[in-house]
Amino acid sequence: MPNIRHLPEAPTRVQSLTAGEIIDAHRHDDHQIVYAGSGVVAVTTDAGTWFAPGTRAIWVPAGIVHAHRAHGHLDLHLVGLPATDNPLGLDAPTVLTVSPLLRELIRAYTAAPDDDGPERRRLRAVLRDQLRASPQQPVHLPSPTDPRLAAVCALLHDNPAEPRTLAALATATGSGERTLSRLFRTELGMTFPQWRTQSRLFHALRMLADDTPVTTVAHRCGWSSTSAFIDVFRRSFGYTPGTHNRRS
Repeated sequence: MPNIRHLPEAPTRVQSLTAGEIIDAHRHDDHQIVYAGSGVVAVTTDAGTWFAPGTRAIWVPAGIVHAHRAHGHLDLHLVGLPATDNPLGLDAPTVLTVSPLLRELIRAYTAAPDDDGPERRRLRAVLRDQLRASPQQPVHLPSPTDPRLAAVCALLHDNPAEPRTLAALATATGSGERTLSRLFRTELGMTFPQWRTQSRLFHALRMLADDTPVTTVAHRCGWSSTSAFIDVFRRSFGYTPGTHNRRS
């Protein structure tokens, strides 16, 4: 990522972003919690992209170079924590489940970032407790480095409805199916079907944030039926795609 800015302190604030707006590559000396009160936020590093609707937040550890992108109108809630304060014990970006209580704690804490009174300190303590209790979620689209794997992933990224099997994609890119299967597991930490599902969910969230109808999203992202899409989406995010923007 070129032109990397260094911002020693990770801000605590609420920031509105328009659809498609980007906060370019930067790093903090602090940890940061990134939460989308509306829309979908995508956080990208050299290792891949993490994405979160309103039921998820993204933990960005201190020192990690990252960029933000808004899908749909974004009310971005940012919480900075000192590098010495890591309630999660995580050293890599991670998507966390946001319970209704944690959501309200983040909103309240970011509403008055300059307040340092006793009530705010107690609020911060409860927020940290809720973070520790938040389950981690595999809402991550890792980036390939091997050129053979990158060629296949690019085809799927450009057309999430791409129906071809791994064997057919291997033939189209001049690779071997076994080699690609091994690379998906060793380099990306998931199987080919798992990566394709994550990619399709990422595209689905982006389309839903732009108010694309659920049936259209299911078709454009390659699901065999709208009901199949709804089932995968609900199991991944805990709610149906039809309620996505209403929840935001």
